[in-house]
Amino acid sequence: MIDVANEFGVPCYMIYTSNATFLGITLHVQQMYDDKKCDVSDLDESVNELEFPCLTRPYPVKCLPHILTSKEWLPFFVAQARFFRKMKGILVNTFAELEPHALKMFNNVDLPQAYPIGPVLHLEILRWLDEQPPKSVVFLCFGSMGGFTEEQTREVAVALDRSGHRFLWSLRRASPNIMMERPGDYTNLEEVLPEGFLERTSDRGKVIGWAPQVAVLEKPAIGGFVTHCGWNSMLESLWFGVPMVTWPLYAEQKVNAFEMVEELGLAVEIRKCIRGDLLLIGEMETVTAEDIERAIRRVMEQDSDVRSRVKEMAEKCHVALMDGGSSKTALEKFIQDV
Repeated sequence: MIDVANEFGVPCYMIYTSNATFLGITLHVQQMYDDKKCDVSDLDESVNELEFPCLTRPYPVKCLPHILTSKEWLPFFVAQARFFRKMKGILVNTFAELEPHALKMFNNVDLPQAYPIGPVLHLEILRWLDEQPPKSVVFLCFGSMGGFTEEQTREVAVALDRSGHRFLWSLRRASPNIMMERPGDYTNLEEVLPEGFLERTSDRGKVIGWAPQVAVLEKPAIGGFVTHCGWNSMLESLWFGVPMVTWPLYAEQKVNAFEMVEELGLAVEIRKCIRGDLLLIGEMETVTAEDIERAIRRVMEQDSDVRSRVKEMAEKCHVALMDGGSSKTALEKFIQDV
C-alpha cells in the first residue's frame, strides 16, 4: 500500500498511539538488526545495558519487553519498524514538554517527521469518591487485559490492608488464555481475598470489576494510581495530575515504566524489571505484598518530589493543547505539510 502511494506521489502518514520513546527504540532496534547485524534477542549475559538515542540513560537489558527478546516476535517487530520508516510523518500521542529528548531523535533527516499532537484522551463509585478527602484514595486499575491470579490478588489485598490508605480496586480474574478470552470478574470475592479483608476495609475501600478510568482519575479524592503502564492510562493520569505506581504487564509497558520512573521522575516503581509478559508468555512474576505496600505508601506521600513534578507536568499537558501550545502547533504543522 505504501509503495503504491509513493509511486503516485501520495504522502503517507500514520498515527502512533504509544509514546515517542518506544517508537524511537523500535526504530533503533531495527537499525541495529539490519545495519549492524545485531539481534537483541541474542545478547549474552555480559551485556547489561543498551544505549538508545531516545533515552538519556542506559536501558537495562533484563527489562526489555518480551517482544524484543523473543525469537518468534522480533522479526515481526523489525518488519513493523521498516514500515514506519517509509512514512512521510508520524503523529505521536505525546507532547513536546513530556518527551523533549525522545522527540529530538526525529530531527534526523533519515527518519519520518514526528508530530507530537497528544495527549489524545477520552475524556454509587463516583459518589463514594466525592465523599472522600482530597488525594486520599489510591486507585488500582490494570486495563482491559490486566487480570490477576488468586495468588497475586491476595498479595495486593494484604498490601492494601497493611497500608491503611483508602482505595478503589478494579479487580479482574486472570484469563487462562488471554489471546482467546479477556479477563473476567471473580464470582465470589470472599473465596479469593484473605479472610476478613472485605469487612476490615469496608469503611475505606471498594473492590469492583470494570471501572470508568477517566471519570475516576478526575475526582479530587484520587491521590495515586497503580497502573499497568498502558500509554493512554499514563497520559490520563498526567492530565489529571495523579502520580503513578508502575506495574507493567505486557507489550511496551516496561519501557513506559522506565521512562516515567527513571527518565522523568513522574512515577514510583512497584519493583524493577518484573519478569513475564501477560500476553505473549501468558504469565507474570508474582509481586509481593511488601513491594506493593511500599510503593503505595511512597506514591501517597503528599509532599513528595514525584507529586510536585506530576503537578507541573499536568499544567504543561493542558497548555500543550491550547491555542499556541506545542501539540496544537504540531497538528497545524502536519495539516500544512499535507
